[in-house]
Amino acid sequence: MIRGRLLAWLGFVAALIALAYGSRAAAGKPPKNALYEYSFAVGGLVQYGVMLGIVLLIAMGPESRALLALRPPISWRRALGSCALVIAGIYILTGIVTPFLHPGREQGLTPSGWEPSHAWAFAANFVVIALVAPFVEELTFRGLGFSLLEPYGRVTAIVVIGILFGLVHGLVEGLPILAAFGAGLAWLRSRTTSVYPGMLVHAAFNAVALTLAVTT
Repeated sequence: MIRGRLLAWLGFVAALIALAYGSRAAAGKPPKNALYEYSFAVGGLVQYGVMLGIVLLIAMGPESRALLALRPPISWRRALGSCALVIAGIYILTGIVTPFLHPGREQGLTPSGWEPSHAWAFAANFVVIALVAPFVEELTFRGLGFSLLEPYGRVTAIVVIGILFGLVHGLVEGLPILAAFGAGLAWLRSRTTSVYPGMLVHAAFNAVALTLAVTT
């Protein structure tokens, strides 16, 4: 049963990766001010809704909560300390890599400036990217994915989850940072046995990135 779930999950993630790189090759970057469009938020909600449905389908059964790591961490104090390490590590890596690569520019979601007239549309996209995306992506990768890969070794699970998480975003220059971030979140999941700390870190990271996008 576990092997069947793993094959289903790997097939699902492979499809997401192919779709991400295929859409990039066909359509290029999103529109410059996509974060000011309600349609972008709606598209994100649909995408993450489908992802969540497939993940829940693969995990379906009496052990689904355990597979998704929907349990409190062993120690919240220890978990918060580990969260701080992951956040510090990813920002240090970003500072080192950014002069040579340009992941933000490649992703193409940085608006040309703050536009108060589109504040509500930006708020809708903020909710999708800073709340919905971390919730669904953590359940997908650090929840179900990590649980299915952990029997092959924790280091293997951390590395594979990191690489696949990076690839699913469909970027090239941004891949090192995203893969490192994904591996850091997988390490956090391994250390805390819970998906919740990763959700907090992921949400905070995305929220900061969106805030900086319109204030710098």
